Parts: sequence; C-alpha cells; structure tokens
Amino acid sequence: MTTMTSPDTIAQAARHDGFGAAVSDAITMMDRSIRLTRRNSETLIMSVVLPLLMMALFVYVFGGAIDTGTQYINYVVPGILLLTTGYGAANTAMAVADDMTSGMIDRLRSLPIRSSAVLAGHVTASVARNALSTAIVILTAIAMGFRPSATPLDWLAAIGLLLLYVIALSWLAAALGVIAKTVESASALSFFMLFLPYLSSAFVRTETMPRFLQPISEHQPITPVIESVRSFLTGTALGSSGWIALAWCGGLLACSITLASLLYRRRTTG
Repeated sequence: MTTMTSPDTIAQAARHDGFGAAVSDAITMMDRSIRLTRRNSETLIMSVVLPLLMMALFVYVFGGAIDTGTQYINYVVPGILLLTTGYGAANTAMAVADDMTSGMIDRLRSLPIRSSAVLAGHVTASVARNALSTAIVILTAIAMGFRPSATPLDWLAAIGLLLLYVIALSWLAAALGVIAKTVESASALSFFMLFLPYLSSAFVRTETMPRFLQPISEHQPITPVIESVRSFLTGTALGSSGWIALAWCGGLLACSITLASLLYRRRTTG
C-alpha cells in the first residue's frame, strides 16, 4: 500500500530539519544548562560575590590612594563589570568540560539533537547568568555611590557592547572547555580571562603603569571595551575606543565560534 505524503507534511518535516529545529534544540540545551546552574548554586553565587568583593576592596581600601581624576568608584565600575563576565565565562568552560568528560556527550549523540545545540545552549545560559550577575553588580555599585551620567541611549550602547563581549568570551570559554581533559584543567585554561583585566585600564590609568606594561595594557582587547563602557556610563571621551572595541569583540566572536565548532566536531567524531 502506498502512503501519500501531503505538501503540508513535507513542509513541516523540512521546518523540523531546518532552522526551527536548531533553535528548539538550542533552547532545550539552554534550559538544561540553566537547571544545572540552579543545582550548583555555589558557583553562581561565587561568580557574583567575588566581583562584589573586588569592587569593595578597590573602592574602600585602595580607592583613596589611586588618582584617576574622578571619583574612583565611577572609574572602576566598568572594569568590575568586565571582571564579572570573566568569572561567568570561566564557569562556562568548566560546564562544557564536565559534559565532555562525564559521558554526557555520548548520551546526547544517541538523541536527535544537533551537535551545535550543545555549545549554543551553554553559551546562551552563560549570557543569562552574566546578565543577572551584571545587574546585581550595577545595583550594588549604585548603592556604594556609583553615579552614572548615561542617557537611555548611552545605556543601550553600553549594554549592547557588554552583550557582544559576553557572547564572544562565552564562545571562547566553550572552546577551552572542549579541549580540556578535566574540569580542573578547564578552570586553569580560563584563568587568563580573570587575569587580563588587571593588565588593562580597569583599575588604574595605563599611563601610571611601568613603561614595559603600557603597550600591553593599551593594545589588548579589554582596554578599549572598558574605555567604551566607561565613556557611555560616565561621559568620558570615547575617541576611537568604540570602533576598536567592536572590532576586537566581533573578531573574537567569529574566531571563537569557528574554533569551538571545529574542536567539538573533531573531538566527538574522532
């Protein structure tokens, strides 16, 4: 007996095999990643508490001795925001590494789920976690005396740049998680995400650093992002920092997605 297939059925199958299915798979994996975060609440809490402690340390302990030409809390908050995303990205690397080493990937391969959805789910969950952490840091900073002069358009620009940076950093963290042999090694590989802001203009002006450090601090990706966010929130001169920050974040995002996808395909099919 011949089974007739209607055009609507064919169209539905095509949609299931296309973009809609990819989005559905990514949402499923994102929901899984968020559920894991809720179960591992200590990690989420520490990703918020540590930046808050760093902000309190620099504002209340070191701030009086550091001359930035403005209130120190207004200067340091943009750097703390990027430090917060670094902690969140490190957690993403460890979550991906746990999936890669615990046998979860082998179980997922037996299900009709696109391989790209696994990493996309981790990255999307990372963005959600970082959004929550960033909001808490900003509210706490305001309670501590942070007084941004940003207009609604400036806030949108700052949020957009931070979002692009978080997505790029999360994809890079996912790539590091793929190549890590253990969760501990993933944490070690992502250490530079936490260390790099200290070599930028996050906490002090770059011209106050030793001469051999100034070129590093001025020409690394973190500094233009911080300077752009600082300009949007506090009204400092933007200059060329905005375009440089977009170029760094866009390039990092493209390279990280490509690298993470290639490494994941190589490790799961090898």
